[in-house]
Amino acid sequence: MSETLSPREVFQKLIGGITAGRFAELPELYAEDAVVETVFEPVGPRRIEGRAALEERFALVSVSTPVQLTATNVLIRTTDDPEVIVAEWDYQVHHRVTGRDFEVANIQVLRVRDGLIVNSRDFHDHLALVVAGDNLPQLVAALDGK
Repeated sequence: MSETLSPREVFQKLIGGITAGRFAELPELYAEDAVVETVFEPVGPRRIEGRAALEERFALVSVSTPVQLTATNVLIRTTDDPEVIVAEWDYQVHHRVTGRDFEVANIQVLRVRDGLIVNSRDFHDHLALVVAGDNLPQLVAALDGK
């Protein structure tokens, strides 16, 4: 019988999969009815519900992302709720299109139950990614509804 992963172990698998670019494997870390909120997402969906929707999102990211992400400075904090952790880390980012290398800060609040992520509130620096990709005009147009 396999042992259920702790919230810390689940996060480590998540961040390891992202860093390795194994996006197809990531949905298996989430519960069927998981909710992911990307609080600072400027124009995309800020709330994704369900493993199936996450599977679609990760599939899109795997073919469309122009960046290589490497997690560094990872700090995982436990809380008084044994299901909840707060993870802080930086991504060392290489933008394949522009050739830029830079760092972005991240925070994630994860609720893990029975070894699966049931809720995630993600705070990523999306604006830094937009600027690094020379996509600021497209962002402004999207925000203007054009």
